[in-house]
Amino acid sequence: MRIESALRLIFPPACIACGVRVDSDFGLCPDCWPEVRFLTGLVCEACGAPLPGEEGGPVHCDDCLASPRPWARGRSAVLYAGRGRDLILQFKHGDRLDLARPMAGWLARAGAPLLAPDKLIAPVPLHWRRFFTRRYNQSALLARALARATGHEDCPDLLLRHRPTASQEGRTREERAENLAGALSVNRRHRERIRGRAVLIVDDVMTSGATFAEATRACLQAGALSVSVLALARVAKDA
Repeated sequence: MRIESALRLIFPPACIACGVRVDSDFGLCPDCWPEVRFLTGLVCEACGAPLPGEEGGPVHCDDCLASPRPWARGRSAVLYAGRGRDLILQFKHGDRLDLARPMAGWLARAGAPLLAPDKLIAPVPLHWRRFFTRRYNQSALLARALARATGHEDCPDLLLRHRPTASQEGRTREERAENLAGALSVNRRHRERIRGRAVLIVDDVMTSGATFAEATRACLQAGALSVSVLALARVAKDA
């Protein structure tokens, strides 16, 4: 405890967004907290997007009603906007790997309705070329940190990406789905492990849901009992 106290004096807890001193590790200061738009209250049962009204039975947003999702349930932790978006970009492209721990806490809170005790957690995979360039898979870091925080089993290589896919930016929903068609499959080594299991797929950002849909298809084809999805951030129309 003495060593820990001494370290706290030398390196006091700092806001993960702006660096000012805060009371606890991996926290946000009073100025940055409101700038991270946590998705609480009434949200879409399929994608976690915020909805007007009070909490009640399961409801779906217009996007999910227009294009029903292949997965069973979904949640998102924050809106992809403001300070939350800045932090995610730092985590994804700025080597801020320290953010995996607090972000896993955000995921655990948002994904609590999905986290049955026997659920297997798996990340959306990167193609090996992208992994070589980036040096880490941010979704895998989130999935592992979430599994550790909640005591669940995780499988970092459950899904494989067979071919590099072009950027999804600027594409329509249909073009995004076409871009990813057939790109993912379940690792042969884990086919027996997934058979008859409920799976939770984790990714950093959900836009159209095309990546989650392709991952869900692969898991169900391999014999998964059901699939739920959990995104750190949801791109919403009002973002």
